[in-house]
Amino acid sequence: MGLIQVVVTLLIAGLLVKPVGTYLVKVFDYETTGLDRFFGPVERFIYRLIGVREKESMGWKKYVFAMLLTNFIMMMFMYVIFRIQKFLPLNPDMIDNMPPALAFNTAASFITNTNWQAYSGENSLSYLSQMIAITFPMFTSAATGFAVAIAFIRGLVARQNNLGNFYVDLIRSITRVFLPLSFIVALFLVFQGVPQTLHGAADATTLEGAKQMITRGPVASLESIKHLGTNGGGYFGTNSAHPFENPTPLSNLMEILCMLLLPTALVYAFGVMIKNKRQGWSIFAAMGIMFLVFLSIVFIAEYNGTPALHALGVHGNMEGKEVRFGTSGSALFTAVTTAATTGSVNNMHDSLTPIGGLVPLGEMMLNNVFGGKGVGLLNGLLYVILTVFICGLMVGRTPEFLGKKIESKEVKLASIALLVHPVLILVSTAIAFVTPSAISSIANPGSHGLTEVLYAFTSGAANNGSAFAGLAANTTFYNIAIGLVMLLGRYISIIAMLAIAGSFATKKVAAATSGTFRTDTPLFTGILVVIIVVIGALTFFPALALGPIAEHLGMFH
Repeated sequence: MGLIQVVVTLLIAGLLVKPVGTYLVKVFDYETTGLDRFFGPVERFIYRLIGVREKESMGWKKYVFAMLLTNFIMMMFMYVIFRIQKFLPLNPDMIDNMPPALAFNTAASFITNTNWQAYSGENSLSYLSQMIAITFPMFTSAATGFAVAIAFIRGLVARQNNLGNFYVDLIRSITRVFLPLSFIVALFLVFQGVPQTLHGAADATTLEGAKQMITRGPVASLESIKHLGTNGGGYFGTNSAHPFENPTPLSNLMEILCMLLLPTALVYAFGVMIKNKRQGWSIFAAMGIMFLVFLSIVFIAEYNGTPALHALGVHGNMEGKEVRFGTSGSALFTAVTTAATTGSVNNMHDSLTPIGGLVPLGEMMLNNVFGGKGVGLLNGLLYVILTVFICGLMVGRTPEFLGKKIESKEVKLASIALLVHPVLILVSTAIAFVTPSAISSIANPGSHGLTEVLYAFTSGAANNGSAFAGLAANTTFYNIAIGLVMLLGRYISIIAMLAIAGSFATKKVAAATSGTFRTDTPLFTGILVVIIVVIGALTFFPALALGPIAEHLGMFH
């Protein structure tokens, strides 16, 4: 039955790819469409309000500047809200202000679409903070990722230095995609039992007659954009394992579909926008193959359990999992949330088997198994560019992608975008293990403790935000270190990729010949998967060998 649930969920997700991808193409088409008649009046009012000229086009530098400026202002606004929330309205439970380091970490986390939480949401944030400094940036950070991905696609096919208009792409992402979908999903979650209220905590009497305070709040509205925007985080400390965030198997299904919906559809939209659907499907196939392999590994590992559990006569590993989801629902959620870099969790990853815990780590380290909306596609295209370049060297041909030559400038920028990810993860982890205050935060000794720290920095660099647990991360060291990793991991690669788009936009398109290396074939899909896995293994295998792999081998001694 568990396997059937997984198959049905993936089939539903697969059926949604084409229609949603087709809709996304219409959303970002600057030509007049039927959508303009419905959304246009509201959007034009917003443009006038913020002083944006809708028809103004941007080169890659201007696009980057607009993106960075907008994100910086919003981050400063969020930081101030966290620091003064005690004095602001909508704080019925009188929650105090956040300390400076934690406020910086949280602002950096939610502006970068990471949504790492070094705090417990229900005890650390007022209703106002939850709505305008948490839920609001969930929309804008998701829209930023979408806008950047669309701009990159335009650069690939452009005949001049025009990536579109960042502000228009940002507003359209919110008004035409995230707001309508979030409203529908929020209503469904309320139907399933997720709270949506501005009243304070409820006083309840238990069956034994004891008094209990039950925290509640505007949860459904946060949960909807949390999953649709591949944001992550949670209103409650236990995230989507909490019955007020994810009460039923049906809500669990909805949250999984929401995480997969836009990252997968955007890959199809890419194929439509470049007028080569085969190219889109070839990249989709590469991502899909890797996802299915990772899902199979965690599914089998959790169903098999561990030798210690077998000795107790227990088959399978239910530690850290909710009974209402079971092993299958938890394994699928684990694979999806780190493939789509959402960071939402319905089970504690710290309680996964060592090999099961390797799966979310591996997906975040590769960071292109569909990935978050927008940025996941960018990372996938980064590897496509490197694959074309490597194959061109092997056969002695000038590397081309979509008819445009890949030259030293693009390769250097792609190398920067590729290397920043492992450097941030591995260097930060190494620094943590030579810092006494950081070591004291580790709850478990040996390989498992190493995995806890490695997971934290991997989650930050991949803008995932899920926590392995077992690590007391609310310290000055981890708040600042992970905050910086989240910012650098988000923006350095985005800037590099937009620079590549700007370079491509000025190149002439060469006609395909018999000597052109095709990138829309099953052969290329296979080569792409191999190169991604080889680069990932060469980069991260030593760290994984000291962490989850060593822990797994230690179980048999």
